Amino acid sequence: MRENIDKRLRAAQFRERLNRALRESNLSQSALARATDVDRSTISQLLTDAGARLPNAHVVGACATALGVSADWLLSLSDRPESAAELLASSMSMTEAPRALVDERIYEWHREAAGYKIRHVPATLPDMLKTRAVLEWEYAPHLGRTADQAIGASQDRLTWMRQAGSDYEIAMPIYEIDSFAKGVGYYEGLSAEIRIEQLEHLEQLTTQLYPRLRIYLYDAKRLYSSPLTIFGPLLCVFYAGSHYMAFRDRERVETYTGHFDRLVREASITARQMPRRVGALRAQIDEKT
Repeated sequence: MRENIDKRLRAAQFRERLNRALRESNLSQSALARATDVDRSTISQLLTDAGARLPNAHVVGACATALGVSADWLLSLSDRPESAAELLASSMSMTEAPRALVDERIYEWHREAAGYKIRHVPATLPDMLKTRAVLEWEYAPHLGRTADQAIGASQDRLTWMRQAGSDYEIAMPIYEIDSFAKGVGYYEGLSAEIRIEQLEHLEQLTTQLYPRLRIYLYDAKRLYSSPLTIFGPLLCVFYAGSHYMAFRDRERVETYTGHFDRLVREASITARQMPRRVGALRAQIDEKT
């Protein structure tokens, strides 16, 4: 008895979804019949028959193709009418990542997620927390004469992002802040004066903006993360150097949110401890200069 009820329900849902797809496609029954290579009477029966029978797989697939929906959706096996290819295209996108400060795409994502918590694993120190001197040292060599204008415009955007009402959680490896303080690796050639100024600035921000801004340091020997940003429940964006790879499907966003939350849970330096850690690094530079 249960099986008969399920068949009738599925058949009723099929008719409802087929009618809906036909209306939204602006096709006539005759046009659908031609597109699927079946009789018009068969199409009419599919749209109106109150019985429990479903059409064969060929007819279901032909209708789905002609109407631009998925066969799974017509059969109530999915709640999304898009085809698998369309779902993949809409759930993941690739966009160019110019070597710049806050480019237009990042700015748009932040505006879209205004009010949601932002989770961020930066590739270096977070741009939005850098001093102008560090930004000039980092970006001037390839921005050339436009560096000053670009940095000014980006600082305006960064100010907006800081005031957007979103909580920020930032996780990065301990070696990143240690390398900066020592002026080694990526930061080789950065003067002690600029490094001290940056650390003072970071110490102030992590104190004044807490708890809206929380920075955690994790041990890269135990944990690893690619550079990424998670914009609330909306999307997750990976930074791959020349491109951003953005995911919007809920399952992947939740998966990478869980990944980020593990970085926070197992952090060696918590957000409360961060100002003290930064202050100690700054003091070490002072002792050497």
